[in-house]
Amino acid sequence: MSFKTSRARVSGLGASGEGTHHWWTQRITSVALVPLTILFVIPFARALGGPHGDVMALYANPFHALVAVLFLAVGFHHLAHGVQVVIEDYVHGKGLRTALLLGNTMFCFAFGFAGIFAVLKIAFAG
Repeated sequence: MSFKTSRARVSGLGASGEGTHHWWTQRITSVALVPLTILFVIPFARALGGPHGDVMALYANPFHALVAVLFLAVGFHHLAHGVQVVIEDYVHGKGLRTALLLGNTMFCFAFGFAGIFAVLKIAFAG
């Protein structure tokens, strides 16, 4: 017979609080992506198919460069968290899950960094 409360018996047995942070991060990045997507896609769509100089001039503008950098950073952060949830929910082998989580983090960081680097290179080229 135990005299511990239910809470005391389960205390320390799980990742309490981690899911709440993850949930809030997903919601905040989702809301942030709405205006960022609109501000990124409209100028990008107008420049698509145009001459190289027009695209370079578009992202030489500090506002468009900042929007593109924020869009890429928030977008890849959101992607990393979303794919992490899918991996944690549907991959059951611990070794495979760890490898996929590491690969997901590396993929999102690498492609996010490459995109941000490309935008900054254009922005500071001229």
